[in-house]
Amino acid sequence: MDPVEPRTSSRRHVSGRVLLLLWALTFFLAFVGVGPWIGFAVEGIDRSQLPNTLALLTLPSLLVALAATVLWAIGRAQRLTPSEEPGRMGRRRFLVGAAAGVGGVLGGLVGTMLTALLRPRGWMTVTAPSILAETPKKDPNPKVAWQGARVQAYRRLGRTGFEVSDIVLGSGKINLENDGEAIAREAIARGVNYFDTAPDYSGFGSELALGKAMKGHRDRMFLATKWCTKDGHLNAGSSVQRYMEAVEGSLERLQTDYVDLVHIHSCDTVERLRDPNVHEAFERLREQGKVRFLGVSTHTPNLEQVANAAIDDGRFDVMMLAYHHGAWPMLREIIDRAASKDIGVVAMKTLKGAKHRGLLELRDQADSYTQAAFKWVLADPSVSCLVISFYEFQHLDEYLFASGKRPTQADQALLKRYDQLIAGKHCFAHCGACLGSCPEQLAINDVLRHRMYFEDYGDQKEAMRLYSRLEKQADVCVGCSAPCLGACPHGVPIQERTIGAHRMLTFG
Repeated sequence: MDPVEPRTSSRRHVSGRVLLLLWALTFFLAFVGVGPWIGFAVEGIDRSQLPNTLALLTLPSLLVALAATVLWAIGRAQRLTPSEEPGRMGRRRFLVGAAAGVGGVLGGLVGTMLTALLRPRGWMTVTAPSILAETPKKDPNPKVAWQGARVQAYRRLGRTGFEVSDIVLGSGKINLENDGEAIAREAIARGVNYFDTAPDYSGFGSELALGKAMKGHRDRMFLATKWCTKDGHLNAGSSVQRYMEAVEGSLERLQTDYVDLVHIHSCDTVERLRDPNVHEAFERLREQGKVRFLGVSTHTPNLEQVANAAIDDGRFDVMMLAYHHGAWPMLREIIDRAASKDIGVVAMKTLKGAKHRGLLELRDQADSYTQAAFKWVLADPSVSCLVISFYEFQHLDEYLFASGKRPTQADQALLKRYDQLIAGKHCFAHCGACLGSCPEQLAINDVLRHRMYFEDYGDQKEAMRLYSRLEKQADVCVGCSAPCLGACPHGVPIQERTIGAHRMLTFG
Protein backbone atom coordinates (compact mmCIF):
# COMPACT_ATOMS: atom_id res chain seq x y z
CA MET A 1 0.00 0.00 0.00
CA ASP A 2 1.23 3.43 -0.90
CA PRO A 3 2.12 5.64 2.06
CA VAL A 4 -0.54 8.19 3.01
CA GLU A 5 0.49 11.74 2.18
CA PRO A 6 0.31 14.03 5.20
CA ARG A 7 -2.49 16.59 5.06
CA THR A 8 -1.53 20.16 4.40
CA SER A 9 -3.26 23.34 5.48
CA SER A 10 -3.55 24.63 1.93
CA ARG A 11 -7.30 24.93 2.27
CA ARG A 12 -6.73 27.60 4.86
CA HIS A 13 -4.55 29.67 2.62
CA VAL A 14 -5.84 32.98 1.26
CA SER A 15 -5.05 34.18 -2.22
CA GLY A 16 -3.58 37.62 -2.78
CA ARG A 17 -6.63 38.67 -4.78
CA VAL A 18 -9.04 37.81 -1.96
CA LEU A 19 -6.79 39.58 0.52
CA LEU A 20 -6.78 42.73 -1.60
CA LEU A 21 -10.57 42.65 -1.79
CA LEU A 22 -10.85 42.29 1.99
CA TRP A 23 -8.55 45.24 2.60
CA ALA A 24 -10.35 47.29 -0.06
CA LEU A 25 -13.63 46.65 1.79
CA THR A 26 -12.02 47.62 5.09
CA PHE A 27 -10.58 50.83 3.66
CA PHE A 28 -13.96 51.66 2.11
CA LEU A 29 -15.77 51.18 5.43
CA ALA A 30 -13.11 53.26 7.18
CA PHE A 31 -13.66 56.06 4.66
CA VAL A 32 -17.48 56.08 4.67
CA GLY A 33 -17.92 54.98 8.30
CA VAL A 34 -15.06 55.91 10.58
CA GLY A 35 -14.20 59.07 8.61
CA PRO A 36 -17.60 60.76 9.07
CA TRP A 37 -17.65 59.58 12.70
CA ILE A 38 -14.37 61.38 13.34
CA GLY A 39 -15.57 64.41 11.38
CA PHE A 40 -18.77 64.76 13.42
CA ALA A 41 -16.84 64.13 16.64
CA VAL A 42 -14.35 66.93 16.02
CA GLU A 43 -17.19 69.23 14.92
CA GLY A 44 -18.67 68.73 18.39
CA ILE A 45 -21.82 66.72 17.67
CA ASP A 46 -23.34 65.00 20.72
CA ARG A 47 -21.64 61.59 21.02
CA SER A 48 -24.97 59.77 21.23
CA GLN A 49 -25.80 61.05 17.73
CA LEU A 50 -22.63 60.01 15.95
CA PRO A 51 -23.13 57.69 12.92
CA ASN A 52 -22.07 54.40 14.50
CA THR A 53 -23.35 51.67 12.16
CA LEU A 54 -20.78 51.81 9.37
CA ALA A 55 -18.05 52.73 11.83
CA LEU A 56 -18.81 49.59 13.86
CA LEU A 57 -18.84 47.45 10.72
CA THR A 58 -15.26 48.52 10.10
CA LEU A 59 -14.05 46.55 13.14
CA PRO A 60 -15.16 43.04 12.04
CA SER A 61 -14.02 43.80 8.51
CA LEU A 62 -10.64 44.83 9.90
CA LEU A 63 -10.39 41.67 12.03
CA VAL A 64 -11.25 39.44 9.06
CA ALA A 65 -8.69 41.25 6.91
CA LEU A 66 -6.05 40.84 9.62
CA ALA A 67 -6.78 37.12 10.00
CA ALA A 68 -6.69 36.70 6.23
CA THR A 69 -3.35 38.49 6.15
CA VAL A 70 -1.91 36.01 8.66
CA LEU A 71 -3.20 33.03 6.65
CA TRP A 72 -1.84 34.56 3.45
CA ALA A 73 1.56 34.99 5.12
CA ILE A 74 1.58 31.36 6.29
CA GLY A 75 0.68 30.13 2.83
CA ARG A 76 3.34 32.31 1.25
CA ALA A 77 5.96 30.89 3.60
CA GLN A 78 4.96 27.30 2.87
CA ARG A 79 5.17 27.88 -0.86
CA LEU A 80 8.62 29.39 -0.54
CA THR A 81 10.09 26.59 1.61
CA PRO A 82 8.83 23.01 1.19
CA SER A 83 8.40 21.20 4.49
CA GLU A 84 11.20 18.79 5.36
CA GLU A 85 9.72 17.81 8.71
CA PRO A 86 5.94 17.31 8.54
CA GLY A 87 4.13 19.25 11.26
CA ARG A 88 7.03 21.57 11.93
CA MET A 89 8.01 24.83 10.27
CA GLY A 90 11.64 25.43 9.50
CA ARG A 91 13.46 28.50 10.64
CA ARG A 92 13.44 30.12 7.22
CA ARG A 93 9.76 29.44 6.78
CA PHE A 94 9.03 30.98 10.15
CA LEU A 95 11.01 34.13 9.37
CA VAL A 96 9.42 34.55 5.95
CA GLY A 97 5.92 34.02 7.32
CA ALA A 98 6.47 36.31 10.29
CA ALA A 99 7.88 39.10 8.14
CA ALA A 100 5.03 38.86 5.65
CA GLY A 101 2.42 38.67 8.40
CA VAL A 102 3.76 41.56 10.46
CA GLY A 103 4.26 43.70 7.37
CA GLY A 104 0.77 42.97 6.09
CA VAL A 105 -0.88 43.59 9.46
CA LEU A 106 0.98 46.84 10.10
CA GLY A 107 0.37 48.04 6.56
CA GLY A 108 -3.32 47.25 6.85
CA LEU A 109 -3.70 49.00 10.19
CA VAL A 110 -1.87 52.11 9.00
CA GLY A 111 -3.83 52.13 5.75
CA THR A 112 -7.13 51.84 7.60
CA MET A 113 -6.22 54.71 9.90
CA LEU A 114 -5.06 56.96 7.08
CA THR A 115 -8.18 56.19 5.04
CA ALA A 116 -10.42 57.05 7.98
CA LEU A 117 -8.61 60.35 8.51
CA LEU A 118 -8.85 61.32 4.84
CA ARG A 119 -12.43 62.60 5.06
CA PRO A 120 -11.99 64.97 8.04
CA ARG A 121 -8.45 65.85 6.88
CA GLY A 122 -9.36 69.39 5.88
CA TRP A 123 -11.01 70.11 9.22
CA MET A 124 -8.22 68.58 11.26
CA THR A 125 -5.33 70.19 9.37
CA VAL A 126 -6.81 73.62 8.74
CA THR A 127 -9.99 74.43 10.64
CA ALA A 128 -9.10 72.75 13.92
CA PRO A 129 -5.85 74.72 14.30
CA SER A 130 -7.68 77.97 13.47
CA ILE A 131 -10.16 77.29 16.27
CA LEU A 132 -7.90 75.67 18.84
CA ALA A 133 -4.69 77.65 18.40
CA GLU A 134 -3.85 79.58 21.54
CA THR A 135 -3.04 83.23 21.00
CA PRO A 136 -2.02 85.93 23.49
CA LYS A 137 -5.12 87.13 25.34
CA LYS A 138 -3.69 88.88 28.37
CA ASP A 139 -0.85 91.31 28.92
CA PRO A 140 1.62 90.25 31.63
CA ASN A 141 1.92 93.88 32.73
CA PRO A 142 -1.60 95.38 32.68
CA LYS A 143 -1.77 99.15 32.46
CA VAL A 144 -3.18 101.28 35.25
CA ALA A 145 -5.38 103.11 32.72
CA TRP A 146 -7.35 99.93 32.11
CA GLN A 147 -8.52 99.52 35.68
CA GLY A 148 -12.27 99.74 36.09
CA ALA A 149 -12.91 99.89 32.33
CA ARG A 150 -16.60 99.88 31.46
CA VAL A 151 -18.76 99.41 28.39
CA GLN A 152 -18.83 102.70 26.49
CA ALA A 153 -21.11 101.84 23.56
CA TYR A 154 -24.29 99.90 22.82
CA ARG A 155 -25.54 98.80 19.42
CA ARG A 156 -28.80 97.51 18.04
CA LEU A 157 -28.80 93.74 17.56
CA GLY A 158 -30.67 93.63 14.27
CA ARG A 159 -34.38 92.94 14.28
CA THR A 160 -34.29 91.85 17.92
CA GLY A 161 -34.34 95.58 18.67
CA PHE A 162 -32.20 95.00 21.76
CA GLU A 163 -29.39 97.49 22.45
CA VAL A 164 -26.44 95.29 23.41
CA SER A 165 -22.99 96.15 24.73
CA ASP A 166 -20.46 96.26 21.92
CA ILE A 167 -18.33 93.71 23.79
CA VAL A 168 -20.19 90.59 24.92
CA LEU A 169 -19.28 88.07 27.61
CA GLY A 170 -18.47 84.67 26.16
CA SER A 171 -18.50 81.92 28.77
CA GLY A 172 -16.79 78.92 27.23
CA LYS A 173 -14.34 78.64 30.13
CA ILE A 174 -16.55 79.96 32.93
CA ASN A 175 -17.84 77.65 35.67
CA LEU A 176 -18.67 77.67 39.37
CA GLU A 177 -15.15 76.62 40.34
CA ASN A 178 -13.08 79.36 38.70
CA ASP A 179 -14.69 82.63 39.84
CA GLY A 180 -17.05 82.43 36.88
CA GLU A 181 -20.06 83.73 38.81
CA ALA A 182 -18.08 86.64 40.27
CA ILE A 183 -16.58 87.57 36.89
CA ALA A 184 -20.03 87.54 35.28
CA ARG A 185 -21.48 89.69 38.09
CA GLU A 186 -18.68 92.21 37.69
CA ALA A 187 -19.26 92.27 33.93
CA ILE A 188 -22.90 93.19 34.55
CA ALA A 189 -21.79 95.93 36.94
CA ARG A 190 -19.53 97.32 34.22
CA GLY A 191 -22.28 97.49 31.64
CA VAL A 192 -22.12 94.15 29.80
CA ASN A 193 -25.72 93.17 29.07
CA TYR A 194 -25.33 90.20 26.71
CA PHE A 195 -24.21 86.76 27.89
CA ASP A 196 -23.43 83.96 25.43
CA THR A 197 -23.45 80.42 26.79
CA ALA A 198 -24.16 76.79 25.86
CA PRO A 199 -24.85 73.49 27.63
CA ASP A 200 -21.53 72.06 26.44
CA TYR A 201 -19.50 74.95 27.84
CA SER A 202 -17.65 73.58 30.88
CA GLY A 203 -20.10 70.67 31.06
CA PHE A 204 -23.15 72.71 32.16
CA GLY A 205 -20.84 74.80 34.40
CA SER A 206 -21.16 77.93 32.28
CA GLU A 207 -24.96 78.00 32.40
CA LEU A 208 -24.98 77.28 36.13
CA ALA A 209 -22.55 80.13 36.86
CA LEU A 210 -24.37 82.64 34.66
CA GLY A 211 -27.71 81.67 36.17
CA LYS A 212 -26.44 82.60 39.61
CA ALA A 213 -24.76 85.78 38.36
CA MET A 214 -27.93 87.12 36.72
CA LYS A 215 -30.11 86.95 39.81
CA GLY A 216 -31.75 90.34 40.17
CA HIS A 217 -30.57 91.46 36.73
CA ARG A 218 -32.36 89.14 34.29
CA ASP A 219 -34.73 91.79 32.95
CA ARG A 220 -31.85 93.93 31.62
CA MET A 221 -29.84 91.06 30.11
CA PHE A 222 -29.89 89.59 26.61
CA LEU A 223 -29.23 85.87 27.03
CA ALA A 224 -28.16 83.45 24.28
CA THR A 225 -27.67 79.69 24.46
CA LYS A 226 -27.36 76.85 21.93
CA TRP A 227 -29.18 73.71 20.77
CA CYS A 228 -26.73 71.43 22.60
CA THR A 229 -26.39 68.79 25.27
CA LYS A 230 -23.58 68.48 27.78
CA ASP A 231 -21.73 66.31 25.25
CA GLY A 232 -22.08 68.42 22.11
CA HIS A 233 -24.36 69.85 19.43
CA LEU A 234 -27.64 68.28 18.39
CA ASN A 235 -27.33 66.94 14.86
CA ALA A 236 -29.80 67.23 11.99
CA GLY A 237 -32.63 64.76 12.43
CA SER A 238 -32.84 65.06 16.21
CA SER A 239 -36.42 64.79 17.39
CA VAL A 240 -38.51 67.86 18.14
CA GLN A 241 -38.80 66.64 21.71
CA ARG A 242 -35.04 66.40 22.11
CA TYR A 243 -34.54 69.91 20.79
CA MET A 244 -37.15 71.22 23.22
CA GLU A 245 -35.67 69.31 26.14
CA ALA A 246 -32.25 70.82 25.41
CA VAL A 247 -33.59 74.36 25.77
CA GLU A 248 -35.74 73.50 28.78
CA GLY A 249 -32.66 72.07 30.49
CA SER A 250 -30.84 75.33 29.80
CA LEU A 251 -33.69 77.33 31.32
CA GLU A 252 -33.48 75.28 34.51
CA ARG A 253 -29.71 75.73 34.84
CA LEU A 254 -29.90 79.43 33.98
CA GLN A 255 -32.72 79.90 36.52
CA THR A 256 -34.88 81.79 34.04
CA ASP A 257 -38.22 81.37 32.30
CA TYR A 258 -36.89 82.22 28.85
CA VAL A 259 -33.80 82.82 26.75
CA ASP A 260 -33.69 85.65 24.27
CA LEU A 261 -31.77 83.74 21.62
CA VAL A 262 -31.01 80.12 20.78
CA HIS A 263 -28.37 79.25 18.18
CA ILE A 264 -27.92 76.29 15.87
CA HIS A 265 -24.35 76.03 17.04
CA SER A 266 -21.19 75.52 14.97
CA CYS A 267 -23.36 74.78 11.96
CA ASP A 268 -21.41 73.21 9.12
CA THR A 269 -24.18 72.08 6.78
CA VAL A 270 -27.28 73.57 5.22
CA GLU A 271 -29.04 70.34 6.20
CA ARG A 272 -28.55 71.16 9.88
CA LEU A 273 -29.50 74.78 9.28
CA ARG A 274 -32.83 73.83 7.71
CA ASP A 275 -33.66 70.78 9.83
CA PRO A 276 -37.48 70.97 10.03
CA ASN A 277 -37.44 69.53 13.54
CA VAL A 278 -35.31 72.33 14.98
CA HIS A 279 -37.59 74.93 13.40
CA GLU A 280 -40.72 73.20 14.69
CA ALA A 281 -39.17 73.01 18.15
CA PHE A 282 -38.32 76.71 17.99
CA GLU A 283 -41.88 77.67 17.03
CA ARG A 284 -43.33 75.59 19.86
CA LEU A 285 -40.92 77.08 22.40
CA ARG A 286 -41.61 80.59 21.13
CA GLU A 287 -45.36 80.06 21.47
CA GLN A 288 -44.73 78.96 25.06
CA GLY A 289 -42.69 82.12 25.73
CA LYS A 290 -39.48 80.18 26.37
CA VAL A 291 -37.44 81.60 23.47
CA ARG A 292 -37.66 84.81 21.48
CA PHE A 293 -35.20 84.72 18.59
CA LEU A 294 -33.39 82.17 16.42
CA GLY A 295 -29.72 82.34 15.48
CA VAL A 296 -26.92 80.38 13.86
CA SER A 297 -23.21 80.29 14.61
CA THR A 298 -20.62 79.07 12.14
CA HIS A 299 -16.84 79.07 11.98
CA THR A 300 -16.30 75.60 10.63
CA PRO A 301 -16.05 74.46 7.00
CA ASN A 302 -18.75 75.83 4.66
CA LEU A 303 -19.13 79.15 6.50
CA GLU A 304 -19.91 80.99 3.28
CA GLN A 305 -22.52 78.48 2.15
CA VAL A 306 -24.21 78.23 5.55
CA ALA A 307 -24.20 81.98 6.20
CA ASN A 308 -25.70 82.83 2.82
CA ALA A 309 -28.32 80.13 3.21
CA ALA A 310 -29.26 81.54 6.63
CA ILE A 311 -29.65 85.04 5.19
CA ASP A 312 -31.80 83.77 2.32
CA ASP A 313 -33.88 81.58 4.63
CA GLY A 314 -35.46 84.55 6.40
CA ARG A 315 -36.07 82.81 9.73
CA PHE A 316 -32.79 83.73 11.42
CA ASP A 317 -32.61 86.87 13.55
CA VAL A 318 -28.93 86.72 14.56
CA MET A 319 -25.75 85.27 13.05
CA MET A 320 -22.55 84.64 14.98
CA LEU A 321 -19.62 84.49 12.56
CA ALA A 322 -15.86 84.13 12.83
CA TYR A 323 -14.66 87.61 11.85
CA HIS A 324 -11.31 89.20 12.48
CA HIS A 325 -8.66 91.49 11.06
CA GLY A 326 -7.57 90.15 7.70
CA ALA A 327 -10.92 88.53 6.91
CA TRP A 328 -11.46 87.82 3.25
CA PRO A 329 -13.63 90.35 1.35
CA MET A 330 -16.50 87.94 0.70
CA LEU A 331 -17.04 87.59 4.45
CA ARG A 332 -17.46 91.34 4.71
CA GLU A 333 -20.02 91.15 1.90
CA ILE A 334 -21.89 88.44 3.81
CA ILE A 335 -21.93 90.57 6.96
CA ASP A 336 -23.14 93.62 5.04
CA ARG A 337 -25.85 91.55 3.38
CA ALA A 338 -26.97 90.19 6.75
CA ALA A 339 -27.12 93.70 8.20
CA SER A 340 -29.15 94.89 5.20
CA LYS A 341 -31.73 92.21 6.09
CA ASP A 342 -31.74 93.51 9.69
CA ILE A 343 -30.03 90.37 10.96
CA GLY A 344 -27.89 91.01 14.03
CA VAL A 345 -24.22 90.10 13.48
CA VAL A 346 -22.09 88.90 16.40
CA ALA A 347 -18.38 88.62 15.60
CA MET A 348 -16.47 85.80 17.27
CA LYS A 349 -12.91 84.45 17.04
CA THR A 350 -11.80 88.06 16.80
CA LEU A 351 -8.28 87.22 18.02
CA LYS A 352 -7.94 84.24 15.70
CA GLY A 353 -6.30 85.79 12.68
CA ALA A 354 -5.45 83.71 9.65
CA LYS A 355 -1.77 83.24 10.55
CA HIS A 356 -1.40 82.39 14.23
CA ARG A 357 2.37 82.08 14.05
CA GLY A 358 2.36 85.79 13.33
CA LEU A 359 0.62 86.47 16.63
CA LEU A 360 3.40 84.72 18.49
CA GLU A 361 5.82 87.27 17.05
CA LEU A 362 3.61 89.99 18.55
CA ARG A 363 3.55 88.40 21.99
CA ASP A 364 5.41 91.37 23.48
CA GLN A 365 2.50 93.56 22.30
CA ALA A 366 -0.31 91.13 23.06
CA ASP A 367 -2.36 93.75 24.87
CA SER A 368 -2.08 96.19 21.98
CA TYR A 369 -2.96 93.50 19.47
CA THR A 370 -6.02 92.41 21.47
CA GLN A 371 -7.44 95.90 21.68
CA ALA A 372 -6.45 96.82 18.13
CA ALA A 373 -8.15 93.67 16.84
CA PHE A 374 -11.33 94.49 18.80
CA LYS A 375 -11.40 98.06 17.54
CA TRP A 376 -10.89 96.88 13.96
CA VAL A 377 -13.94 94.61 14.21
CA LEU A 378 -16.08 97.23 15.92
CA ALA A 379 -15.20 99.81 13.28
CA ASP A 380 -17.46 97.84 10.92
CA PRO A 381 -20.94 99.38 11.23
CA SER A 382 -22.56 96.12 10.09
CA VAL A 383 -21.28 94.34 13.21
CA SER A 384 -23.61 94.54 16.20
CA CYS A 385 -21.09 93.37 18.78
CA LEU A 386 -18.19 90.99 19.36
CA VAL A 387 -18.07 88.07 21.78
CA ILE A 388 -14.92 87.11 23.65
CA SER A 389 -14.39 84.59 26.43
CA PHE A 390 -13.98 86.20 29.87
CA TYR A 391 -12.49 83.87 32.47
CA GLU A 392 -10.08 86.06 34.47
CA PHE A 393 -10.74 89.36 36.23
CA GLN A 394 -8.03 91.07 34.19
CA HIS A 395 -10.08 90.39 31.06
CA LEU A 396 -12.70 92.82 32.34
CA ASP A 397 -10.16 95.65 32.39
CA GLU A 398 -8.27 94.74 29.26
CA TYR A 399 -11.17 93.86 26.99
CA LEU A 400 -13.64 96.54 28.04
CA PHE A 401 -10.99 99.23 27.61
CA ALA A 402 -11.53 98.83 23.85
CA SER A 403 -15.27 99.47 24.11
CA GLY A 404 -16.55 102.41 22.10
CA LYS A 405 -13.12 103.25 20.69
CA ARG A 406 -12.02 103.69 17.09
CA PRO A 407 -8.69 102.30 15.86
CA THR A 408 -5.87 104.77 16.49
CA GLN A 409 -2.78 105.33 14.35
CA ALA A 410 -0.87 103.08 16.74
CA ASP A 411 -3.50 100.37 16.28
CA GLN A 412 -3.32 100.72 12.51
CA ALA A 413 0.48 100.50 12.66
CA LEU A 414 0.29 97.29 14.67
CA LEU A 415 -2.22 95.76 12.29
CA LYS A 416 -0.03 96.85 9.38
CA ARG A 417 2.89 95.05 10.98
CA TYR A 418 0.71 91.99 11.24
CA ASP A 419 -0.08 92.33 7.54
CA GLN A 420 3.64 92.43 6.83
CA LEU A 421 4.11 89.15 8.67
CA ILE A 422 1.72 87.43 6.27
CA ALA A 423 2.61 89.44 3.15
CA GLY A 424 3.10 87.52 -0.08
CA LYS A 425 1.02 84.58 1.06
CA HIS A 426 -2.44 85.50 -0.18
CA CYS A 427 -4.31 87.18 -3.01
CA PHE A 428 -6.32 89.56 -0.85
CA ALA A 429 -7.14 92.14 -3.51
CA HIS A 430 -8.26 89.82 -6.34
CA CYS A 431 -7.42 92.71 -8.67
CA GLY A 432 -6.64 90.55 -11.72
CA ALA A 433 -3.43 92.43 -12.54
CA CYS A 434 -1.57 89.15 -13.02
CA LEU A 435 -3.98 87.50 -15.46
CA GLY A 436 -2.49 88.87 -18.68
CA SER A 437 0.94 87.47 -17.80
CA CYS A 438 -0.13 83.81 -17.94
CA PRO A 439 0.41 82.09 -21.33
CA GLU A 440 -2.00 79.34 -20.24
CA GLN A 441 -4.74 81.87 -19.39
CA LEU A 442 -5.07 80.34 -15.93
CA ALA A 443 -7.55 82.11 -13.63
CA ILE A 444 -4.81 82.85 -11.10
CA ASN A 445 -7.01 84.94 -8.84
CA ASP A 446 -9.59 82.16 -8.59
CA VAL A 447 -6.93 79.52 -7.89
CA LEU A 448 -5.51 81.57 -5.03
CA ARG A 449 -8.96 82.47 -3.75
CA HIS A 450 -9.93 78.80 -3.56
CA ARG A 451 -6.67 78.07 -1.78
CA MET A 452 -7.53 80.79 0.76
CA TYR A 453 -10.98 79.28 1.33
CA PHE A 454 -9.33 75.95 2.04
CA GLU A 455 -6.22 77.01 3.93
CA ASP A 456 -7.35 79.89 6.11
CA TYR A 457 -11.12 79.88 6.35
CA GLY A 458 -11.96 76.23 6.70
CA ASP A 459 -14.22 75.99 3.65
CA GLN A 460 -12.43 72.90 2.37
CA LYS A 461 -15.23 71.11 0.58
CA GLU A 462 -16.45 74.20 -1.24
CA ALA A 463 -12.87 75.21 -2.09
CA MET A 464 -12.18 71.84 -3.70
CA ARG A 465 -15.53 71.85 -5.47
CA LEU A 466 -14.94 75.30 -6.94
CA TYR A 467 -11.39 74.45 -7.93
CA SER A 468 -12.51 71.27 -9.70
CA ARG A 469 -14.85 73.38 -11.85
CA LEU A 470 -12.13 75.67 -13.18
CA GLU A 471 -11.55 75.32 -16.91
CA LYS A 472 -7.82 74.99 -16.26
CA GLN A 473 -6.06 73.96 -13.09
CA ALA A 474 -2.66 74.94 -11.74
CA ASP A 475 -0.92 71.75 -12.81
CA VAL A 476 -0.16 73.78 -15.97
CA CYS A 477 2.21 75.85 -13.80
CA VAL A 478 4.58 72.93 -13.29
CA GLY A 479 7.58 73.40 -15.57
CA CYS A 480 6.36 76.80 -16.79
CA SER A 481 8.94 79.56 -17.31
CA ALA A 482 6.84 81.73 -14.95
CA PRO A 483 6.29 84.98 -16.88
CA CYS A 484 3.88 85.80 -14.02
CA LEU A 485 6.86 86.38 -11.73
CA GLY A 486 6.64 89.98 -10.56
CA ALA A 487 3.18 90.48 -12.06
CA CYS A 488 1.48 90.76 -8.67
CA PRO A 489 1.49 94.33 -7.31
CA HIS A 490 1.26 92.87 -3.80
CA GLY A 491 4.29 90.62 -4.11
CA VAL A 492 2.58 87.23 -4.16
CA PRO A 493 4.96 84.56 -5.60
CA ILE A 494 2.34 83.34 -8.04
CA GLN A 495 3.85 80.14 -9.42
CA GLU A 496 4.85 78.85 -5.99
CA ARG A 497 1.40 79.55 -4.56
CA THR A 498 -0.57 78.16 -7.51
CA ILE A 499 1.41 74.89 -7.61
CA GLY A 500 0.90 74.56 -3.87
CA ALA A 501 -2.79 75.29 -4.34
CA HIS A 502 -3.13 72.49 -6.88
CA ARG A 503 -1.53 69.98 -4.54
CA MET A 504 -3.70 71.13 -1.66
CA LEU A 505 -7.00 71.29 -3.53
CA THR A 506 -6.59 67.93 -5.21
CA PHE A 507 -4.80 66.16 -2.33
CA GLY A 508 -2.13 65.67 -4.96
